[in-house]
Parts: sequence; C-alpha cells; structure tokens
Amino acid sequence: MKLARTFMYCFGLFVITSLLPAQSKSPFLYDTTLYNKMQWREIGPFRAGRSVAVAGHKDQPYTFYFGATGGGIWKTEDGGNTWINVSDGDLKIGIVGALTIAESDPNVIYAGTGEACIRGNAMPGEGVYKSDDAGKTWKFIGLKDAQT
Repeated sequence: MKLARTFMYCFGLFVITSLLPAQSKSPFLYDTTLYNKMQWREIGPFRAGRSVAVAGHKDQPYTFYFGATGGGIWKTEDGGNTWINVSDGDLKIGIVGALTIAESDPNVIYAGTGEACIRGNAMPGEGVYKSDDAGKTWKFIGLKDAQT
C-alpha cells in the first residue's frame, strides 16, 4: 500500500511539472554596463597544462616557479601577473614534477623531471636539473634512470 501511494505521488509530480510551461528566459537579469568594458588579458602560461610543482623563496616574495607536466618550468617575478618559460632549450623533456629553491641562495633551483601525480597517463622523468642563475640556464646533475 505504501509503495503504491509513493508511486502515485511521484507520478502526480511528474504530470504536474510536465504541464508547466518551460521558461525561455533566464530568471536573472544582468547589468551589462558592469562588464561590457572588460577586455581579455593573458595572465599566465598559455601551454603549460597541469602543474604539481611550485616553489618560492622567503627573500623574494613576488618570485615563484612552477613545473608543468607538459610545459617545462615557468617563472614570475611580479606575483603571477606575467610568466616566462625558463627551461626551453635546456631540459630534454618538459615534464617537471618537483621543484625546490635552496634556502641559502634563491638563485639555486633544483628541478626533478617526471610526473609525481599518480594517474593513468603519468609521464616518466629523466633525472634532476639544477640552475645556479635563477633559471636562466639548467644543467643535468644526475639520476638519469629515475622515472618520477
């Protein structure tokens, strides 16, 4: 009896809602003067993909690096308003899963290649790179057979 009553109740709601007219307009009204003068601006890397590695240094509050899983190492010196790629041409692969900056010197950066995030399409790495000049150049320092 309870099941039949529940079924009739649900069926009745279905019939009633199907007879209601569909709304063709959004119930929300927007004042277009609030956004019609907005212009698009690119504020970050355009090809980086996922990122699992980020590093900064306490002595440089607006400088950060991030390692992308398919776009190399990127650097900002203005708190993220603009980014530049600092690894193209120096790293053999663009998959960076670990970054750290030496606490004793913000110019010394270590980058581990390979994807640290466990997923079905994780990419293997080729070792560790080091920069002694804040990302201007990178040198391979070892762990050639490391995968991530």
